Order: sequence, then structure tokens, then C-alpha cells
Amino acid sequence: MGFVKVIKNKAYFKRYQVKFKRRRECKTDYYARQRLILQDKNKYNTNKYRFVVRFTNTDIVCQIFSSDLDHDNCIASAYAHELPRYGVKCGFTNYAAAYCTGLLLARRVNSKFKLNYDGEVRAELDTEEWGNEYFDGEFNMEDDEESGKNAFTALLDVGLARTTTGSRLFGALKGACDGGVDIPHSNRRFPGSSVDEDGELQVDNEVQRKYIFGGHVADYMRKLQENEEDYKRQFSRYIDAGVGADDLEKMYTDAHAAIRADPFKKRDPSRLGRFKTGDPKRSREKKSYKTARKGREDKADAIRQTLLEMGKKSVSVMDWKEDDEAPAEEKVEEKVEAEEEEDDDEDDDLL
Repeated sequence: MGFVKVIKNKAYFKRYQVKFKRRRECKTDYYARQRLILQDKNKYNTNKYRFVVRFTNTDIVCQIFSSDLDHDNCIASAYAHELPRYGVKCGFTNYAAAYCTGLLLARRVNSKFKLNYDGEVRAELDTEEWGNEYFDGEFNMEDDEESGKNAFTALLDVGLARTTTGSRLFGALKGACDGGVDIPHSNRRFPGSSVDEDGELQVDNEVQRKYIFGGHVADYMRKLQENEEDYKRQFSRYIDAGVGADDLEKMYTDAHAAIRADPFKKRDPSRLGRFKTGDPKRSREKKSYKTARKGREDKADAIRQTLLEMGKKSVSVMDWKEDDEAPAEEKVEEKVEAEEEEDDDEDDDLL
């Protein structure tokens, strides 16, 4: 056997440093996280906020985080499974739902900090008026001159997701900005944006509006309606909820208005949770498992009742009270007699 060079020798393993746990699990990009949370030294103890967007198979999570030395603090959160409270009956993971979730989070943050940034109401704007908030392709939020307060500023945290053109990440971003949160970004990655042959950015506001109000879903529904079997398989929940292709735009328009009206709307107590667990007929009254403290009279009654059940003669409650009061009176008399005796002894000493 020829000579084999040992590459990973003892010196290698002695100096080996294990990576962070979430890096080993491929959950956190620490290169990006470091740049999102580091704060300038001349801004000591000033929070730097992140607008965190995450997607699961059945839900969308939007949160505002600030970082401390040893942990992260969640300032506010919004989830796509909360959208049924505002009239969205189905489709909780598409681009339109991401926009609603971002809008819901922004309204909650502004309500919490009492800021007056209402943002743009997309249903009331023509597509020609879209894009006025961008200057040289960069987002620019107008200041509130009445209150003199700056808008709530956060940085977009996409995690390990791909930032491709038309991604749902940017739907949540757009919803948050329209809700009044200042998130620095450009309009290069929204649906309909592309670069022409000359290298100039072309923005199609019609496509962007269609995605925000579920137009792309409506187009796909109309396409599949040609094959009834495929349509029922793909849109069974829409069929059960009674939502058609022509109903989507109104559903999302009403949802946007409801979110702006009350971002902290509670779930109907009669409704089950998202996972459909529990009994819908259960009592909704709050239960208390604390036992009240018993007084002496209550304990005496309990003892008397036990004695009666045993067939023995019981002691009345008044007898208990008299027994308590009698020793107290005797103690007072004894105390007075003791004081008188002390006074007599003092007089004798003086004489």
C-alpha cells in the first residue's frame, strides 16, 4: 500500500469549531442576520426592528422583532389563519392573503404605538396613481406633519427564502407598507416588473393590482372550469365556501376595509380554532380552580355536619362563638389584675 496523506489529522480536530445549531439545521442565515440586527454605537439601546415573513404549507406568519443581547422580542404578529375574521373564507397562502396579513400587522403596529400613518388604500386608487410613493425606484414614505412623529421603520427579513420576482414575500411587504410601516425597498421584484433590452425597469401596475385582489387565482379558476373534475379537485374549499371567480375581488376589498377598521378583532367565541379541536357546545364561562379560604364558623359547620352524619350530638355554632369569646374576657381580667398588683408593689417599694 502506498503512502496516504492524512488531511484531517489530530491538529485539525483539535482546532475544529462547531457551527451554530440553527446554522447546522439550515434554519438561520447568520451572515444576513448580523447585518439586520447590528446597531451603531452612537445609537446605543435604540431598537432595530425586523419585519419577518415566513410561509408554511397552510399559513403565513408576519412578525415585528427587535433583538436583545440574548434573545429576540416579538413586538407584534399577524397570521393568515386570522383572516376569516375579516371575511376571507379560503385561500390563506396565496399572494392576496400575504398582502392582507402584512396589512393586518401594519395596522396593529400603528395602533399599538398610536401612529397616524394610514398608507395607501389600493381599492380607491387607479392604476395610473400607483407608484407615486417610489422615487427613482426606491420607496419613500411621506412624513406626518400633524403629529410630527416618524413612521415605524423596519427591515425586511426573508430568512432563507428566494427573493424572486413576484414572490409572496413582496405581497406581505406591499401590504405592510400600505398599512403605514416604512420598510426600505425598491419596486424591482413586484409582479409585472421586468427589465427591458435597454436595461431599464418596466413596472406593470395592472399585474400588481391583479395579484393583490386575487385576479390570478380567478383566472386559474376560470381556466379549470372547462374540466369540472379538475376544478372540483383543485378548488373544493372555494366551492364549499360559495366563492366563485367573480367574488374574489370584492372579498379582498371588503377584507382590506375590515382590517383597517378593527385590526384587533376577536374570534367569535362559538367558532372552533384553526385546528378544529374542542367541543363547540362547551361552556364559555371562565373556570376558577382556586378554593376559597374557610373561616372558623364555616369549619365549625362542617364539623357539626360530620358529627350529625355519624349519629353523634353536635355543638351549635353559637357555642363555638361563646367558647371563643369567654377565654378572651378572662384574659383581659387577668391582665387588669396583674397590672394592679404591679402598681401595689411599686407603692410598697416607695414607702
